[in-house]
Amino acid sequence: ISNNKIAAAACILPLASDKQIAKELGTRHRAAIGMSKESDSIVVVVSEETGRISIAVKGELFYNLSLDDVRMMLIDELRPRNENEETIEIDEEEIYEENK
Repeated sequence: ISNNKIAAAACILPLASDKQIAKELGTRHRAAIGMSKESDSIVVVVSEETGRISIAVKGELFYNLSLDDVRMMLIDELRPRNENEETIEIDEEEIYEENK
């Protein structure tokens, strides 16, 4: 999407190939990580198998999120910030453990 219009569709997205990415994550999740690394996008992924929601931001994947987690993350990531304001760091392990 560019200037509120669809700029491209049916694209092949960049896949993250980091060795640290869990082997059970498929192409959809790897593309989400890759897109969030190479752009300023926030990528929401829904697992086709489980229906679980993940979000990729700045090359980091937060997975198995509740709807409240998703809402809070999107609100935090999309709200305007002052130049000197820092982003809230989200502990991926803490979110994962809470949703087991």
